[in-house]
Amino acid sequence: MIQRIQSLYLFIVALIAGFLPFYFPVWKIGESESLQAVFAKDLSWVSYVFYAVALLALAALFMFKNRQNQFVMNRLNMILNLILLGFFVYRSLSLSGETISEKGIGMLIPAISIVFLVFANKAIRKDENLVKSVDRLR
Repeated sequence: MIQRIQSLYLFIVALIAGFLPFYFPVWKIGESESLQAVFAKDLSWVSYVFYAVALLALAALFMFKNRQNQFVMNRLNMILNLILLGFFVYRSLSLSGETISEKGIGMLIPAISIVFLVFANKAIRKDENLVKSVDRLR
């Protein structure tokens, strides 16, 4: 059913990963006088990963009849977000000393997505335990 709380969490993940990285800068780089914002659309593979995260969240959203597959897809989505977050951390730590870099709000998007995916998995597990307890009573 679409009206469950995990559906709201998955929809939020799809919105966050599908739209925010293209409107908020991932990081800013340049000389001290002029910082240039770098968006996810400037790096093609990063934008593809963000689109994949959004599509996985939407696919998991509509798999409400099969809670186990929904749970696994959320785990896969978390791994994808961790890879993206790892790249952002590596990128921010491996800059040369001549350039100045500021972290943008876009670097936090994978972390926020992971939090909502954990909440969704917690709600899915709760639903699964409820269904198993009702089946035990029959």
